[in-house]
Amino acid sequence: MNLPDPDSVPRREFCKAAVALGGTAGLSACLGVGDDRDNPGETAALSGVPAGDPESVPERQHAWNDVLERDESGNVVAPTHHVLRYCSVSDDLAAAIDDGDAGAVDDARERFADALSDIERGFEWSNEGLLFTVGYAPAYFERFDGRSEGPAGVDLPEPTALTSMEDPGFDTADVLVHLASDTPEAVLAAEEALFGGADAANGEPVTDVTDLFDPVDRRTGFLGPGLPREHRDAQGVPDDAPIPEEAPLFMGFKNGFAGSQATEDRVTITDGPFAGGTTEHVSKLQTQLNAWWNQENHHQRVAKLFSPTHAAEERVGEWGEKLGSNPAVADLPEDAIEFAREEGVVGHAQKAARARDEDGTPPLLRRDFPTTDGDHTGLHFLTLQESIADFVRVREAMTGSDLADESGVGSRLNNGILQYVFVRRRGNYLVPPRTHRSLPEPDP
Repeated sequence: MNLPDPDSVPRREFCKAAVALGGTAGLSACLGVGDDRDNPGETAALSGVPAGDPESVPERQHAWNDVLERDESGNVVAPTHHVLRYCSVSDDLAAAIDDGDAGAVDDARERFADALSDIERGFEWSNEGLLFTVGYAPAYFERFDGRSEGPAGVDLPEPTALTSMEDPGFDTADVLVHLASDTPEAVLAAEEALFGGADAANGEPVTDVTDLFDPVDRRTGFLGPGLPREHRDAQGVPDDAPIPEEAPLFMGFKNGFAGSQATEDRVTITDGPFAGGTTEHVSKLQTQLNAWWNQENHHQRVAKLFSPTHAAEERVGEWGEKLGSNPAVADLPEDAIEFAREEGVVGHAQKAARARDEDGTPPLLRRDFPTTDGDHTGLHFLTLQESIADFVRVREAMTGSDLADESGVGSRLNNGILQYVFVRRRGNYLVPPRTHRSLPEPDP
């Protein structure tokens, strides 16, 4: 891909493009240096990027909320720039695992642990520094003695299609690293140190682990008010779509309301050797929003995304500003089928709320973000939950097959936002506690 002229676009738009490009060229562009430098990550400390202390990082890899900013309503503000790196273990490491070569596996485990601690030394655990998680797919654990039951005490099935309307590919690469920061240089420098051969990040030496992994895929995204509006030139959305300036999503509204998010405690595994960890599901979604913007009016968009009640009572505002910290979908009429039959439409959030715990607690912590990977609008739908079964339960509620069967609402038409969003890939991962985050055994 080609980077835009840095003098002709806002800096954050340029940096978003640089993160999507990645590699030394992307990092060099963010740093304002030529891309002929072998290792831009070897430069002195990045300007304005605070260094960190591994001893101060929480045991839970997914413990981000305490260090992230909050908006005026108390909602957590997610980092702006995101990179997902999918990797398989190298052939040599795979052979060592298969052969039961404990010495070689222990050496790899120690080096990867050192590299991750080096990254934490280079970057403060914050949105201004770097937040990250390391997750492992079911296929990774199956490498150990042909183990088929997965990691001990964790519900981590292989990914599968979850509705009759989808036919996704499945992500089975061993390792998924999620890097996130408000500072694009931080994401790129850490990525280059772990996977690109740079021997330092933010001025701190980083242990070389490039021989341990083979890259499989790289996905990127962004989250922030105005960014979707700035990228209406991507396929999947009209280039004149009236996306509000404040909206962080291509559909024109905000998300991440505290009232519809699980707490980090709720999604944490409580028992077994991986207690303190969590499970992660990542879906790669593609959006087709021409009809959303050209055929639906604001009232209809609110009805389909939230509920007809939200539309009729004007609860949402232009982009969600009226909702504060709670979209209040749990207080709608309990008989969703009758509600849908009467209204002729059912809202996406309205359907998902049916899968809350008995005490009304949401079971999923969403950390998803928009993308223009492949020059097409989409969403990397990333959720954390104690059990993948929690995600499946919520996904079934969001699909609303029961509503389509009994209320007259179509399987896609007027059934939330299903007609605009298409699942392309799915993957499931265990995000262990930091103690076991480096190439863990299935039963450590």
